[in-house]
Amino acid sequence: MTLIVEAKHRLGAFLLDAAFTSEGGVTALFGRSGSGKTSLIRIIAGLARPDEGRVIFDGETLTETKAGRFVPKHRRHFGYVFQEARLFPHLSVRANLSYGRWFAPPRPARGESFDHVVDLLDIETLLDRSPAKLSGGEKQRVAIGRALLCSPRLLLMDEPLAALDEARKAEILPYLERLRDQTEIPIVYVSHSIAEVARLANKVVVMRDGRVEAVGPAVDILSRASAAFDRKEAGALLQGIVESFDARHHLSTVALKSGRLHIPGAALAPGRPVRIRIPSRDVMLATARPEGLSALNIVEGRIEQLVQDADGTVEIRLDCGGDSILSRITALSCERLDLRPGKTVFAVIKTVALES
Repeated sequence: MTLIVEAKHRLGAFLLDAAFTSEGGVTALFGRSGSGKTSLIRIIAGLARPDEGRVIFDGETLTETKAGRFVPKHRRHFGYVFQEARLFPHLSVRANLSYGRWFAPPRPARGESFDHVVDLLDIETLLDRSPAKLSGGEKQRVAIGRALLCSPRLLLMDEPLAALDEARKAEILPYLERLRDQTEIPIVYVSHSIAEVARLANKVVVMRDGRVEAVGPAVDILSRASAAFDRKEAGALLQGIVESFDARHHLSTVALKSGRLHIPGAALAPGRPVRIRIPSRDVMLATARPEGLSALNIVEGRIEQLVQDADGTVEIRLDCGGDSILSRITALSCERLDLRPGKTVFAVIKTVALES
């Protein structure tokens, strides 16, 4: 599967001028609110015509402004999940799910059975309820199920967790991972949350002010400093393999290029590939290997880059044996430690978040 998107479109004073290519999996359109993510996904869906551009999916041209070609949304056979569930209030969950079947193509290339979708999203106990009796997370799971039962060639998800509180987000994220891992449906996922993108995406398209700022694998893109990121969310995303689990101390050991990290509270099976998120604000630096600390994870690295911000902080990128780790410290600390590119330091990692 290949999705090619090129679009120029003016909305008042805002100009969208963006392009990217996806080869399947989960492609995240990531950026701050107002960066053009929703405008771009609406063009992919056929909900909006760009002033200029084209959309090609699996070799089929869906939009080509120069040729005057525009395939209407109902003939694209794409599923769309909005921020709000948009369920029919007068229908049961079962009837809402079955409604999606009316829009399925006669001979879907890849279709999910009703029972499989119900099992995938764990909504069997909800089938006879009305939407009014569902939580926000349950409503969104039903909305995803309805989109899947349309037998979509492509699933478009426009900030599906934005309207949920943190507890409901934590509830639904494992189901999105199952959707990614257990179906063959490619997904374009819009979000401004690094945590969501780090957990779900294979590829990230960073958008800023209507343009594409960067494109690449999630591990590479989310480990870069960028104005599109909230400083509080900046950090490194690393890939590793679980080596072992210590049941006594409830610690998993994960092997990375840079060495081994110990992940507390995670009972993970050896051999499992995982992603690890290390926020830059939770990485302290030392010029000599520290001793007598409670921190479990200390990694040696070489300073690659220092970027000073106007707020008196410095973002420091370390090369740790092929893994990039970011640290944000004060400019005063940077001066006192005489930090500069090429210098060897030790990263003291206070917090490690397991993303998958």
